[in-house]
Amino acid sequence: MLLGIDVSTYFDEQAENAKYFLDGKEIDPLKVFKEQGVSHMRIRVWNRPYSDEGEPYLGGTNDVETFLRLSKLGTSYGYKIILDFHYSDFWVDPGKQTCPKDWKDLPFETLLEKVEEFTYSTMQKAKEVGIDIDFVQIGNEITNGIIWPYGKIDDSVTPRGNFDHLSMILKAGIKGAKKAYPNVRTIIHLENSSNQAIYQNYFDNLEHYGVDYDVIGMSYYPYWHGNFDTFFQNVEMCKSRYHKDVMVMELGYAFTLEDYILNNNGMTHLVVNSDLEVLKNLMYPLSKEGQAAFIKDFISEGEKHGLLGINYWEPLWIPKDEKICWSSKAGQKYIKEEGKSTRNEWCNQCLFDYEGNALPSFKNYRIGDHHE
Repeated sequence: MLLGIDVSTYFDEQAENAKYFLDGKEIDPLKVFKEQGVSHMRIRVWNRPYSDEGEPYLGGTNDVETFLRLSKLGTSYGYKIILDFHYSDFWVDPGKQTCPKDWKDLPFETLLEKVEEFTYSTMQKAKEVGIDIDFVQIGNEITNGIIWPYGKIDDSVTPRGNFDHLSMILKAGIKGAKKAYPNVRTIIHLENSSNQAIYQNYFDNLEHYGVDYDVIGMSYYPYWHGNFDTFFQNVEMCKSRYHKDVMVMELGYAFTLEDYILNNNGMTHLVVNSDLEVLKNLMYPLSKEGQAAFIKDFISEGEKHGLLGINYWEPLWIPKDEKICWSSKAGQKYIKEEGKSTRNEWCNQCLFDYEGNALPSFKNYRIGDHHE
């Protein structure tokens, strides 16, 4: 089983001179992860993460050039690359799959050409500089479709519809990827990873429409996706029904509910905070010890159930006052999420604390002996 890390915001951290420590000594975390058996680096790509006036959207501002720089860095450490195409100018997830500005209002056939060409050209640039792309995601958390409205799944009918258009977009992306890297393994990535009905409806349709992919990708965050039992039941269903490998593309677990900055009335801006009703049903406490136990046990269970791999999402995204942001105002406007805090809302799920000290979970994120 492979282990990976998504460190797409790494250059943001470096720009703010972030430092990481293990047992009181400063370390290069990319080097130590590699020594612990982490083999893959997952990096997202956005089309044009800037406003028309040139303001960066932040959250890594992961354009193609940033992807190439970070991939070259990862390759220099010996990592293989997992390329995560969002096919958007900024964040996408099941609640939003915003069409790139430059593709808006195109005829559908022209859109398909753009998807294939963008996929191919990005990967060909990587190939030309010697980057080892092992896997490529054709979309990110596309449970409800991709590049809305073109590939949005129709929820107004039962079972859900519009898989014909979605499948054509996925085929275009896969075609572009295989043209550049014939042996790359393609991933279809959903979330809601304990819901067997959604996965069966989705992948039955992809089979019906002849989408030739290699790996089923899942996000797994226990707050939203249930306990180990329901998650691994879905893994086993997918493996047996579709004869595909299954990989966890995003994994995360909080080590605290304490924010690094409180606003004037003591409220938190963290995504995972004490307001979440689901926290009462968690198997592990949201503490340093609970996070470490979760990591250790999940890797062990993943090996038992034959997962192809696990990728921890943004383990190095530590806060730096309010300078490390998930979005700029321009980015919020693009995805229509204006009015929220823009600062780092995810940092209580890193494998380092707010001061950059390695947590017990960092030592547990390894291949082999998972004990500290």
